[in-house]
Amino acid sequence: MEYRVRAKFVFKRLPAFHQALVDGTVAKQKPDGAEIVASMKQAKITAPNTIEWFETCYCPTPLKHERETVYDNYLTDIETVLVEERVEIEGDSFWSFIENRREG
Repeated sequence: MEYRVRAKFVFKRLPAFHQALVDGTVAKQKPDGAEIVASMKQAKITAPNTIEWFETCYCPTPLKHERETVYDNYLTDIETVLVEERVEIEGDSFWSFIENRREG
């Protein structure tokens, strides 16, 4: 199932989130690590401290494993909406933003 996801990011946790995304920590997580990294690469900043992205998940509770293992460590107020198809999300690249926040 395809979900549009909205979440608030925890500003002070961005350097740690970026590190986990680029050093392989998240990518090697099974079964959803690669999907999490891909999702964050396409996420957009749509409002102050808010990002949105699309993610595929087949769990009865949307993003349950992703939240327990990754997202809840770095994001808050996560909302999911089931969608029929992906559309363009307007906003600035979250990936570029976190790459530029490495120092914290």
